[in-house]
Amino acid sequence: MQFSSKKPGFEYLRKKWSARHRASQNRFWEKHGEALKQVAIGSLGGLMLLTPAKSLTVQTHLFASRDDVLKGYDKNVLLAESLSDKIPKDLSPLEKQEEMSIVETLSKSFGFKVTAQIDNIRLNRNFGLIGGEQHLLRYPGDNLYAHADTTVDWAKYGSAGMAPGLGAWGYFAPSKSEFTEIAKQREKYYLAIQTFLVPGYAENVAKYRDFFKFRKMLVVNPKTGQAVVAVIADAGPAEWTGKHLGGSPEVMDVLGLSEGLRQGPVLYFFIDDQSDQVPLGPVKVTEKLAKI
Repeated sequence: MQFSSKKPGFEYLRKKWSARHRASQNRFWEKHGEALKQVAIGSLGGLMLLTPAKSLTVQTHLFASRDDVLKGYDKNVLLAESLSDKIPKDLSPLEKQEEMSIVETLSKSFGFKVTAQIDNIRLNRNFGLIGGEQHLLRYPGDNLYAHADTTVDWAKYGSAGMAPGLGAWGYFAPSKSEFTEIAKQREKYYLAIQTFLVPGYAENVAKYRDFFKFRKMLVVNPKTGQAVVAVIADAGPAEWTGKHLGGSPEVMDVLGLSEGLRQGPVLYFFIDDQSDQVPLGPVKVTEKLAKI
């Protein structure tokens, strides 16, 4: 959704429709997604076989085996064990002592500063239910097929579909010619965060809007230790969904939550990375650091 000056009533209806549209699509893919993935793999494989030999010489990187499609990201078992006694048994917000202990554990495990607060701004919670989101339009004229660099990408993430509207800050690039690798990574590993529920947001919309734009975060699946560095690129989900944040198809895959209901409990905190040294994408702890 874009920030705009439209009338509140119109904005409310638009947001409600968009949320229901996403929920409807998510239910469809939860029910039929696996079957469609199989069709996608078979169809693309057949299409490749029909491609002229000359073209195949420059497109061999598009071939993918079923094993490649199913191959998941490594679990950080030691980290999961370390977090098991630090998080609530339900999805209740973290207490101060729990938060401090988890922040210390994550900072030591990944080797960069993880924090619940920057510039006196903090989220409404740092432990909650994440749900799968759709791909976002990256530049004018972008389409779903352009998001896949290989058949593996298409088989794994194509079924997520494309969101009907833009992210909270509009396009990631003003045009295709100005679409950079940084912009590509931001959409690939993006989060939808309930920024509208942040304490003080209503009184400081402009300030908070600028603060949250592409703000870097660490998201961890505490049950498996799988983790990803991502950025905030959208606002949501709506409170009535019961979810507390959303993740791109790639984010959900890294977290081990891309199948079935495409949701699960996660920890999510700011990364204090003023020099922009922490890359986006999957992140793994070392065995030494995990033993804390």
